[in-house]
Amino acid sequence: MADTNTEDAFVEFDRVQKSYDGEVLVVKDLNLSMPKGEFLTMLGPSGSGKTTCLMMLAGFETATNGEIRLGGKEINNIPPHKRGIGMVFQNYALFPHMTVNENLSFPLEVRGMGRDERESKVARALDMVQMGAFGNRRPAQLSGGQQQRIALARALVFDPKLVLMDEPLGALDKQLREHMQYEIKHLHESLGITVVYVTHDQSEALTMSDRVAVFDDGRIQQLAAPADLYERPENSFVAQFIGENNKLSGTVESKSGDTATVRLTDGETCQALAVSCGDVGSETLISIRPERISVAAESGPNSTSADVKELIYLGDHIRCRLNVHGNDDFVVKVPNSAGHEHLVVGEKTQVTWAVEDARALNPL
Repeated sequence: MADTNTEDAFVEFDRVQKSYDGEVLVVKDLNLSMPKGEFLTMLGPSGSGKTTCLMMLAGFETATNGEIRLGGKEINNIPPHKRGIGMVFQNYALFPHMTVNENLSFPLEVRGMGRDERESKVARALDMVQMGAFGNRRPAQLSGGQQQRIALARALVFDPKLVLMDEPLGALDKQLREHMQYEIKHLHESLGITVVYVTHDQSEALTMSDRVAVFDDGRIQQLAAPADLYERPENSFVAQFIGENNKLSGTVESKSGDTATVRLTDGETCQALAVSCGDVGSETLISIRPERISVAAESGPNSTSADVKELIYLGDHIRCRLNVHGNDDFVVKVPNSAGHEHLVVGEKTQVTWAVEDARALNPL
């Protein structure tokens, strides 16, 4: 999957490959372009190539083949400190022997900036992250969340053209991590900066990004806005990796327009959108999101009986695990307002879903 629209592109990967041993490609023919001001997240499991792409953009790794451009200029051979890029890492990378002010002033000194201008920029950057009162403290006197704010301020202090973030919130606890997600998102919106963010946390990617590039096996599997990724996955990997997903295995029995009729493993049929399934006779995997399924509803085109296996009360919804078409891990999220007294473990119920909410994809 490639994105070759380079009109108004600010960051561009053009047929980029990366190999560490000359044989195995960890990044395979990457084509990606993003406009100025975008927040783009590279999302994927460990070893998918996302961090390698970030490090090539930063200049810490060299592309084996292809071109990387920033603002229309090739940067493959430009050293990291001359690329005008801010970096935020998971481990903060603050100098322990320096105060907060000195940590932020350092990248400005390196650039030959005068003292008055340095002090002004440091104060401004600390105010951006609500840390103006902490300038004289050392990193050891700060909490993890405070250190991450300082690392973020240091990345922004010299007004970089681009900010790269590599799992920056990975070391924080869940509540603080979620709070920082919104803070970074709001900073991006208010400053209009361009951000490339790397994470393996799908909820983080969906919360913060304008677009998400889902990586697997050194390739972008899909590049889209968060809602499109979740609602319209283009293949089985994206459907499984983004959000919770039910899957039913079967064989394509017929196709009519954009709809496929699939013969499931229990012999029943199901209708679904033909997204990335093969021709008649080929194996396919049907993807259906748990919240798109109705329980004990009027019968529809994909209506079937189900055995209730487990009910878990989660406040705003009941997580209902069923056996549907032989799949014992078929999950339905029943809103708490919908009435769920009819659901009893060990008994049967009826489930149904719309054709457009089922997607016939490639088999895994």
